[in-house]
Amino acid sequence: MAWRNIWRNKTRSLVIMVSIALGMFAGVAVLALYEGMMVSRIRTVIDEETGHIQIHHPKFSEESETKYTIGNSRDLIQKIKTIPEITLINQRQLVNGMLSTPTGTAGVQIIGVDTLTEYDFSSLKQKIREGNGLVPDKHHQAIIGMKLAAKMKLRIGSKLVLMFNDTTNDLVTAAFRVSAIYRSTNAPLDERLIYVSRDELGELIGLAGQCHQLGIKLRDDKDVEAAARKLKSMLPGLKVQTWKDISPETEFMVRTVDTYSYIIMIIIMTALAFGILNTMLMAIMERTREIGMIAALGTSRKRIFLLVLLETAFLTLAGAPAGILAGWLTANYFHKTGLDLSGMGEEMMSNFGFRTLIYPEFPAEKLIPVLTIVVITAFLSSLLPAMKAIRMKPIDALRN
Repeated sequence: MAWRNIWRNKTRSLVIMVSIALGMFAGVAVLALYEGMMVSRIRTVIDEETGHIQIHHPKFSEESETKYTIGNSRDLIQKIKTIPEITLINQRQLVNGMLSTPTGTAGVQIIGVDTLTEYDFSSLKQKIREGNGLVPDKHHQAIIGMKLAAKMKLRIGSKLVLMFNDTTNDLVTAAFRVSAIYRSTNAPLDERLIYVSRDELGELIGLAGQCHQLGIKLRDDKDVEAAARKLKSMLPGLKVQTWKDISPETEFMVRTVDTYSYIIMIIIMTALAFGILNTMLMAIMERTREIGMIAALGTSRKRIFLLVLLETAFLTLAGAPAGILAGWLTANYFHKTGLDLSGMGEEMMSNFGFRTLIYPEFPAEKLIPVLTIVVITAFLSSLLPAMKAIRMKPIDALRN
């Protein structure tokens, strides 16, 4: 009877079903977009910035002093290679300093790298927009970010002076020439990070053959915690950090966006609830005599309440699957082709570390919470109409 009742006014019922479908589609689309953005951000952190795991001297992360190295890196690398999950180990020297040019000065972090592993570790080769990177037979070359180049008015071949402290805390000054200009997904890093040869930087600071950081890439993202535990037990005197420890703001962003996505879903369903409520109240008012008659014939209030509840449920559940299906098809389409968000502002996206081309992912793991929200919405929307129906007195209803 409840199913037949909703088709007594086909136009009104279809409008509500379509509204619910569109609401579900919008909710799923927002969830898929947020999911894609978070996956993109995590991939940027792992593939271009931190790697899966980093190893430092325990005091280096706190004080960032040049003297805190991880010791004999060659022996450490041989030990670490015994862990089967690891695919790449990258050595870096890290020094905080000042960049000076005729146009001014800027605080920077100087990274001494081996290009053979750095290009794979941080995708540095793919980031280069001008120049040829660090050429082996040339000395005192530097790769700088596009934002820093624009700020300091530098171009390929420009001279710059780097000032930093060595292991004895003496000031070292060295001249470099810009060999390449890179652009990454994270604009704030482009304004701060400068890449030079690890061998040359090591000689300048008195740490030839040593390094401050070992960056590690794994076969699978799921192996991070297991590999970190193995490394901590293998290297008790060093600090082992996963990408979540190094970039806690990314982990916080993921949790925050998950919360916001559910809030948006609740707002959408709350708006739809008013439409469902209005429709059911109109249906109850139109069928006052009918409800009075079935009550007079002995139908219990419980059954009348259940009748209204089922009508609301059928309206909601008829539209929800269509919206979820449309959201799934749309998410899968853009997951293959990508969704270009450059219209929102490439500079703005890069300031927050996001790529402009996002690949939405259908939030399958969020379907149960979403359906729970839908069911609760249907139930709450039916309460007022159902209460109105069961409060009708049969004699008064039949007189109307």
